Amino acid sequence: MKNIQVIDSAINCVYDVFALDDAEFDLLFPPGQDIAFIDEVLARHPPHVLEPVFERLWRNRVPKREAMGLHGLLFYDLDEKKPFYPQRADELAVNPNGSPLRR
Repeated sequence: MKNIQVIDSAINCVYDVFALDDAEFDLLFPPGQDIAFIDEVLARHPPHVLEPVFERLWRNRVPKREAMGLHGLLFYDLDEKKPFYPQRADELAVNPNGSPLRR
């Protein structure tokens, strides 16, 4: 199972963590990526493929104290974050000027 933290723009967002099996994770996150934006996920797959995946995702919340790592971040309604993740990989995040966020 892989853990996904969901981050949305709601003022009351609690940044919950959810678990999916590897195949379902791979539907949301293409190879080499651990950052996803919901509009891009929805554009890659038809609704009939994603609906059962999201049904399982929302049923599989993992309390943060029990999570053994994070494997992906899924952003909802936060398009302003896209420039920071041009390669959709957390370790490759960049500043607005394109310089690496991490050393």
